[in-house]
Amino acid sequence: MSDAVLALRAAVQARLAADAPLTALIGPDRVFDEAPRALRGLYVVHGEVEARDWSAGAERGCEQDFALVVWAAQSGSARQALEAAGLIVAALDEADLGLAGHSLVNLRWLSSRLAREPRGGLPSVTIRFRAATEPL
Repeated sequence: MSDAVLALRAAVQARLAADAPLTALIGPDRVFDEAPRALRGLYVVHGEVEARDWSAGAERGCEQDFALVVWAAQSGSARQALEAAGLIVAALDEADLGLAGHSLVNLRWLSSRLAREPRGGLPSVTIRFRAATEPL
C-alpha cells in the first residue's frame, strides 16, 4: 500500500505546483514533503496519512485519508492561510489525477481546520481528504 500512498502524494504535489492561483498566492516551489526549517511566508506540507485496504472481491484497492497543512510564517496571516486552503480544496476536490501505477477512483475533501501553534501563535490550516485508488 505504500506505493499507492507515494503515487498519490506525487500526483497531489504536481497538481498543486501547477495550480496558477495557488502559486500566485504562496509563490513557486512552496509545497513540501517535510516541513522546511526557518522558511518565511506561506507554504504547504504533506501531513498525516492513513491507508486502509479497500479491496472488493478480486479487485485490490487502497483507501487513504490524508492531510495537507498550510503554514503561515507570520502570526497575523490566518486569512492568507485560509485563502490558500480554499485554493487547495478547489484544485483537488474530485480531481482526476494521474497516478503512477495506480488509478484514482475518487478524491474528496473531508474537512479544514484552522489552528494556532501554541508557542508562537502561528496559524495553520489542516485540510483533510479521502482518496480511493486501485493498482493498474
